Amino acid sequence: MSEALATGLPLREAQIVDKLLPGLHDEVLDVNMVQRMTDSGRRFKFAVTVVVGNGDGFVGLGRAKGREVGPTIRRAIDRAKLEVVEVQRGCGSWECGCGRAHTLPYVAEGRSGSVDVTFKPAPRGVGLAVGDVAKPILRFAGFTDAWGFTQGHTKTTVNYAQAAFGALVRLADLKVPAEDVGRLKIVRGPTGTSILPPKEEMPQRPMRGGRRRGGPPPRRGPGGGRGPPGPGRPPPPSGGRGR
Repeated sequence: MSEALATGLPLREAQIVDKLLPGLHDEVLDVNMVQRMTDSGRRFKFAVTVVVGNGDGFVGLGRAKGREVGPTIRRAIDRAKLEVVEVQRGCGSWECGCGRAHTLPYVAEGRSGSVDVTFKPAPRGVGLAVGDVAKPILRFAGFTDAWGFTQGHTKTTVNYAQAAFGALVRLADLKVPAEDVGRLKIVRGPTGTSILPPKEEMPQRPMRGGRRRGGPPPRRGPGGGRGPPGPGRPPPPSGGRGR
């Protein structure tokens, strides 16, 4: 995946990302419903914002609109996979000298709409001291410690998420001298260890009713159906009411 992004060519299909980065995690950040009044009635649309990442240096953000929630979420996940970037990690905090790539190597800033986001390196043990929207974006990128500062109307989830992702894009595009790479322990791309748990496939649920599709109906025991009762069992009572 690093070689594909280094070419500078855009990704055209989400299946390419699935092949190069298996086991991507995804999370829905926002589902916004918009309704419009027309002559025929109200028409509803949904706008979905999704973040994807592997927890080891790759993260992407996507947004899609549609009339149904399920297909819109899948389309937003595909768009997020096409926007995957390779971020830089390091140990840029002056309070920490562990030498591990657990936080940002330097300050990163992003802006979208009225929202300004600033991420700063933090020492180990601080965690992700950022907002609820920026926290999954940093976690999916592979950061475990960071300071976050925001300005503007952060209740607008879309602008907040795009500003946080824009800061990581700038973090990925910045070129660092070789002497600073060794001093800040900067790592670009995967290190072989993801901070996210392995993605498990959901088990298939059995069909209700106990009957397999295309197979014969289940057999019933003696006296269990509408046929004659089995041996040793009394016949059912008659429909009339006894006096």
